Amino acid sequence: MKKYKMGVLLGDGIGPEIVTSTVDIFKAASDKLGREFFEYIDLPMGWEAIEKYNDPVPQITKDKLAECDGWLMAPHNNAAYPDEHRAKLNPSGTMRHHFDLFSNIRPNKTYPGIKPLKENIDLVIFRENTEGFMPDRNMYKGLGEVLVTDEIAIVMGVFTKKAATRIAEEAFKMAMTRKKKVAIVHKANVIKFGYELFRDTCYEVGKKYPEVEVEDYHIDAMTAHLVRRPEEFDVIVTTNLFGDIISDLAGEVTGSLGLAPSINTNENQAMAQAAHGSAPDIGGKNIANPIGMINSGVMLIKWLADRYTDEGLHQLAESIEKAVEKSMLDGATTCDLGGNLTTTAYTQAVIDRL
Repeated sequence: MKKYKMGVLLGDGIGPEIVTSTVDIFKAASDKLGREFFEYIDLPMGWEAIEKYNDPVPQITKDKLAECDGWLMAPHNNAAYPDEHRAKLNPSGTMRHHFDLFSNIRPNKTYPGIKPLKENIDLVIFRENTEGFMPDRNMYKGLGEVLVTDEIAIVMGVFTKKAATRIAEEAFKMAMTRKKKVAIVHKANVIKFGYELFRDTCYEVGKKYPEVEVEDYHIDAMTAHLVRRPEEFDVIVTTNLFGDIISDLAGEVTGSLGLAPSINTNENQAMAQAAHGSAPDIGGKNIANPIGMINSGVMLIKWLADRYTDEGLHQLAESIEKAVEKSMLDGATTCDLGGNLTTTAYTQAVIDRL
């Protein structure tokens, strides 16, 4: 049976705590199933890497990740990095750009025992990950922003048919396994060339999936719909900046952004990364909620299970998912969710429920 190479990047702020929690749960669940699924490879990223290599994502990390099947990417606190590093791509952007992780998949659903703003939500947002109005990901060289004077800034957005096609393909393939509904989110009424290209390309891809119902929304309308009727949506596909915004909104509507997972994928690798940030104000205090990172890791396991047709990985993911949901149902949670458990105590609570 294949043993998968899993990169582990502890990052900044609460990163070491929530990633360590995830690895501990992976190992405990693997022990329960009697199979060693992963070879864990610890790699520097963030402040640790700056101090050792003067680079938040050093070449040694990129080289080792190229050999991995997937990796756990902790949050980073690039806003606090020295000026020379803040002027470059942040670690997330570096990873997505270097490995062409074009598909950012962000599910949002309601969980047992967690009070949401709206009930019965189960949707997945597909965020195109390589271009749009995220200028640091558009350019071959440079960051895609120009400071004309100290009072005038220009930001360049790039939209290509290639990028729209491949994210739409991912979204429609997912829709075929769910409720067969896709919503395209854009702003073609104002930014005509870029967003018409994105919207129309998604519709073109949809013609290959005649069973899937397709509709489209302007981004401003979609924010209102996600507050008023999020339970009516299934798969949403959108551009980089819009996906970043509405996935955070959907995370809060389902109960907490701290629960929101995501993975970033290309055809061969996947990077698990919680949707939230590094929360440096509580880093090292053992009070962080690791569920978003754990659930991101579960998504990574499922992705590997599908890619390699590995039923054991499906069982592993299911066992962890059920244990996390049981902990929430039992009220065994961290303080941000109304419980009283520390990060390490919550980790043990999940392990106890495997």
